[in-house]
Amino acid sequence: MNATGTIDRPVTHDPQKQAPMTPSTPEPYGSATPDATTIGANTSRQNRNREMQLIPEALARAHMHDRRQEADAGRQAARLLAARRMQRRAERVSMRARRALAMAVMH
Repeated sequence: MNATGTIDRPVTHDPQKQAPMTPSTPEPYGSATPDATTIGANTSRQNRNREMQLIPEALARAHMHDRRQEADAGRQAARLLAARRMQRRAERVSMRARRALAMAVMH
């Protein structure tokens, strides 16, 4: 069965496999514009639409990545401050213990 397609229901959706459009009536040479090739037009249009729809998602992903890095840096800074605080406290306790030991030895 060799059924021809219509505009609404083409035989194939692949533009490369479709027959090129030709004018139904012969026209004089140079009177009409040349046939435009639309081989990659549909795919590029679909890709562009898909990319446009994914832009907010990509922006949100980048925003979340930045926020995660800021949070990690903040946590690292907080850990560093806590470690320094504990180190100073340990040094004070160590000095107190030395003094107490020296006082015990002296008396």
